[in-house]
Amino acid sequence: MRIQLLPNQLISQIAAGEVVERPASALKELLENSLDAGATDIQVSLLQGGVKQIKVTDNGSGIAQNDLAMALTRHATSKIATLEELENVASLGFRGEALASVASVSRTIIASREQLQKHAWQIASNGAEISRLEPTALDAGTIIEVNDLYFNTPARRKFLKQEATEFGHCEAAFERIALSNSDVNFTLQHNGRVISRFAAVDKKLGQANKRFLDILGAEFYAESIALQEDAAGLKLWGAIAKPTFSRNSRDTQYAYVNGRFVRDKLLSHAIRQAYQDVLHHNRHPAYVLFLELNPNLVDVNVHPAKTEVRFRDGQAIHRFVFHSLHKALATPTGVSNAATANQAQFNPFAPNSLNPVRPELVEGYPKYQAQMPFSAQQNTAFYPTLLGSNGNHVLGAEQAEGTLSDLLTANRQFSSPVCYASEFENIAEANQSSGQPQYATTEDFPLGFAVAQIHGVYILAQNAAGLVVIDMHAAHERIMYEQLKNALDGENGAQSVAMQPLLIPVSFNADRLEVAAVQEALTNNDSSLSQLGFDIAILSPNTLAVRAVPVMLQNADAVKLARDVLKDLREFGASRALTERRNELLGTMACHAAVRANRILTILEMNALLRDMEATERSGMCNHGRPTWFQVSMSDLDKMFMRGK
Repeated sequence: MRIQLLPNQLISQIAAGEVVERPASALKELLENSLDAGATDIQVSLLQGGVKQIKVTDNGSGIAQNDLAMALTRHATSKIATLEELENVASLGFRGEALASVASVSRTIIASREQLQKHAWQIASNGAEISRLEPTALDAGTIIEVNDLYFNTPARRKFLKQEATEFGHCEAAFERIALSNSDVNFTLQHNGRVISRFAAVDKKLGQANKRFLDILGAEFYAESIALQEDAAGLKLWGAIAKPTFSRNSRDTQYAYVNGRFVRDKLLSHAIRQAYQDVLHHNRHPAYVLFLELNPNLVDVNVHPAKTEVRFRDGQAIHRFVFHSLHKALATPTGVSNAATANQAQFNPFAPNSLNPVRPELVEGYPKYQAQMPFSAQQNTAFYPTLLGSNGNHVLGAEQAEGTLSDLLTANRQFSSPVCYASEFENIAEANQSSGQPQYATTEDFPLGFAVAQIHGVYILAQNAAGLVVIDMHAAHERIMYEQLKNALDGENGAQSVAMQPLLIPVSFNADRLEVAAVQEALTNNDSSLSQLGFDIAILSPNTLAVRAVPVMLQNADAVKLARDVLKDLREFGASRALTERRNELLGTMACHAAVRANRILTILEMNALLRDMEATERSGMCNHGRPTWFQVSMSDLDKMFMRGK
């Protein structure tokens, strides 16, 4: 067969296969044209999911009478004219293919009037046939009707889905466009019924996020973290959902580059990496993010559908996006989950609270200063009755200073404490018989103060909002994990975990692979074990001795801890264990160090854990992605007990 030129109509229909996959694709192109025309009010009307009709009405600049015929011609556009303009394209459309492609597979009508024109003009196409210009009645702007999509390519039309499915895709495309243009009014109708109406907001007044609420819903809005980062000409803003709002699909992921919705693997990978320490298993993060940069640093001419882009310096973009999200997700619990300003200020010493200790009843009570962790004096002042109730079970004031790990180490020789309800009743009676005290507040302690422990697993605390329930193992595991990461990342210049020599080395029977891992490290002068805070010696061909462990893991089972570390070293090698597998390895070590279930904690230890959480990055989730605490508001509790009904 000889080579021949294709007819223009067939060329347009081939292009339509790339650009117009379904009605939603055509709607996207028409909406982008309206926005490029400067429209501030856009109305969309669909019939039968967009298959029967797509009608887009806007109040944009309109199309000149002499340009209407050109609008239906392939590779004709008003948006670029030179290669330089292509490399710096700022408009959403620029290829000059979309409208011609849509018109080639539908019955299309375009009516338009420029602002200064006296009359509106109309042109129509019936597949390959284009009508003559005709005058029509229309206010300034443009109306485009796309009727009977794929009427002339029945084989292609058979691939379209049911009406509900096609409308769902159209609605998603409509919302993606509306989400990134909050200063424009949008209305969507389907089969004569209004489905969505989004009023324009003023971006200059910082109201752009209201569109997030309108489209993504109140739950996302309440569970999201606002993001705003600028660096080296790059700007990233929007909202990312907390890990607790993770989804089982990618249906709530919106990424925009210079206002254009994109599906970019580089951006997706950077976002996924930022969430890797806090996202549970195969869950997906939810976000709406806008990346703004110089147009000449990104190539948008990659695919006819314009949903793919290519960055000139992909590594720089990846680093910027990753660190921006990583920083936002790393906000300590004490900051990201602070009680809302419209709630009453929490008072831990109020007479009717769950913990009615009055400061004036404590001899030498100091004016409370915000410090983390608690000092010995502060711990004694907060819980004097518990400290005095059973001296054999509870730490004395001189021992009550430090983090939870410090307290666990100092308190391990004592038995489990007992909290007597009668002690609180006595204090409540004393409160009623005295004057009003100068109550301490918890504005610096959003997780509040511990009041009890449930089955050795959960801690109950009260804060300004009501009740806080904490999974103590998950919370402590996150704290230890972050401390280990900080040590290896070179916090204080160490780049290694501090080592605690054991008074009596712990020996254990080891298999040949475990011994070989230690032998290899010793032979090659490999510092991986010492970097992790371990000193392990070979006593015999089948015996190892643990001579030192990380300081922060000194209460863990030394043998189990050493076995797990050696397993990673022998399976992945020292270099990979401290690079690619580093976080998994540190997570395993943190799990060993974290306080275990059924461990009864003193009130002091519980409060030390709360203070550690407030000062630790990402403490709202454990390193497996599970939540570490939940808030139950007073209104929720009132509903449970039908108070006020």
